[in-house]
Amino acid sequence: MRQSIGRNLAALILLLGVGRADAAVVTRGPYLQMPGTTSIVVRWRTDVATTSQVAYGAAPGSLTQSVDDPTLTTEHVVALSGLSPDTTYFYLVGEIGVPIVGDDGNHYLRTAPPTGTAQPMRIWTIGDAGFTGANLNAVRDAFAAFNGSSSADLLLLLGDNAYLTGTDAQYQTAVFDTHQAMLRTTPVWSVVGNHEAVSSNSTTQIGPYFDMFSFPTAGQVGGVASGSESYFAFDYGNVHFIVLDSEQAPAAPGTAMLTWLEADLQAAVLQDPAWIVALWHRPPYSKGQFHDSDVEVAEINMRQFVLPVLETYGVDLVLCGHSHNYERSFLLDGHHGLSATLNSSHQVDPGDGTRPVTAPTARPRRGRARTRARCTSSTAAAATCATPPSTTPLWCAACSNSARWCSTSTATRWRRSFSPAPV
Repeated sequence: MRQSIGRNLAALILLLGVGRADAAVVTRGPYLQMPGTTSIVVRWRTDVATTSQVAYGAAPGSLTQSVDDPTLTTEHVVALSGLSPDTTYFYLVGEIGVPIVGDDGNHYLRTAPPTGTAQPMRIWTIGDAGFTGANLNAVRDAFAAFNGSSSADLLLLLGDNAYLTGTDAQYQTAVFDTHQAMLRTTPVWSVVGNHEAVSSNSTTQIGPYFDMFSFPTAGQVGGVASGSESYFAFDYGNVHFIVLDSEQAPAAPGTAMLTWLEADLQAAVLQDPAWIVALWHRPPYSKGQFHDSDVEVAEINMRQFVLPVLETYGVDLVLCGHSHNYERSFLLDGHHGLSATLNSSHQVDPGDGTRPVTAPTARPRRGRARTRARCTSSTAAAATCATPPSTTPLWCAACSNSARWCSTSTATRWRRSFSPAPV
């Protein structure tokens, strides 16, 4: 009897020991994706396959709600829904009934403000930050010191985020380990760079890049559904963001990406966001030491085929990486050829791009009133104002605020104009 009890006790101790040895450990994340006004995605990786649970609530120790997934996996992707806009939630991640990390002041998320809401936001954008070590750490720490105790609203990665080939292991070191503290409180978005394209294929959506990120394909957080995680759109407050693929998605009139781009921009301008921001990897204008936009086909295609669409619909800002240098230029419009074809007609104002930036080149502060576009001067007086037609609508500054649409077929250019003048 004593021997039996002893054997059973030993077996119990052995089982408990095995249980402790096999307890799941979070090896990546948690990190946040696709922030919407009422939803967000939480992702993390564990060393062993477990079920998934995210518990969340108004304060640490008060995580009163949870979302569970009984599927055994090491790649945990949990979507939270039914949240309140512009609201902070504290959270933990783990397996069902077994917390692993979180439920403290360092694990929280914030939903997006209502679409169209004008309020300050802080976005950290880095490109070609894939080399790990002292330089990358210094950049990270400098932003953290500048930003203080509050978290940024968004993190935008402009491609080549992990050298040299964008593998899962390289991403672990350059992104998920280096930026671990930020990623658990700040949603991350990314574009495909040429180094990601070595190990991942944006046409087939196969590869480590597409395995580790969750991006909207069906317009879940604003914009028109793209059907692709390499190009898509999203809204955050009064900003409409457009992510494009300068690497593997064909960029020419009539291609899937450009057809989607124009459809998304047509829908976006109807909502009149204060800002429209586009981001992709390869810059349309660059004369860097390693990259020349007169030579590299991808840069030429983006300049020749994508810029005319962005200019037509009045996109405010383009963010790119790739060139590993600091360049300033004239404020340009309508220049889509090689650099030798640039002339004064492409310069929007006389600023030469040097500091300090003169008033005409400065972007007005957020919230300044403006009209989205104007008809050409020769047709504005004769323009007929109407409700948006079924074809591409054209917003005319000559029209009143109550009926802002210009039906003239010759008003083919969208333009931003500002009132009062930029300062």
